[in-house]
Amino acid sequence: MLMKKLLLNYIIPYLLFGLIYLWCATLRSKNMNAAAEEYFQNLTGPYILTLWHGRIFYLFYYFRRRPDYFLLISPSKDGDLLACLARLMGYSVIRGSTYKKSVSAARSLIKTLRGNQRIIIIADGSRGPRCVAQAGSVQLAKITGAPIFPMTFGAKNKVVLKSWDRFILPLPFTRCVLNFSAPIILPQKSSKQIVEEKRSALETALNQITAASDKG
Repeated sequence: MLMKKLLLNYIIPYLLFGLIYLWCATLRSKNMNAAAEEYFQNLTGPYILTLWHGRIFYLFYYFRRRPDYFLLISPSKDGDLLACLARLMGYSVIRGSTYKKSVSAARSLIKTLRGNQRIIIIADGSRGPRCVAQAGSVQLAKITGAPIFPMTFGAKNKVVLKSWDRFILPLPFTRCVLNFSAPIILPQKSSKQIVEEKRSALETALNQITAASDKG
């Protein structure tokens, strides 16, 4: 039991940290919409970055060393490893789940945004359906007034895993294509219809920039 804890909390996260750095250091990048990225990078207030689950890998490396970016990570044992890895990459971590104790997790995210910080949320969640935007980030935007910025990446040469999210692993020494979209903003008094319209707009934006990055 002690050895397993040491592996999960100390040894494996550091090994993964080194592997990700070495892997991603070989990659070249192209930004299809540098103006959109520059826009939110220059914002002084809170905002929400969101992406599809299958497009995590390179973006996790790209935005490293950003303690002002908070990631929501499950309080499970697997989440312990991911939380340790995220902290090594330079992120801040909120432990919580959108499935278990979701109210507590939402409160933590709202508190973070109202504290003038930024969060990164997976648009299709940890279980899917794949490339179907959940309403969570839109509801947070409504409550806090924080804009949502869709983001993604594609890779010229890659492996697509046979997982529910079709997870993308760029092959070493290939080119990754970053893409960002214009912000999605909700008034705090938005109706259920407007929330659904914005959720659909988020889903459309993510699918459009992902398709473009795969071609780019």
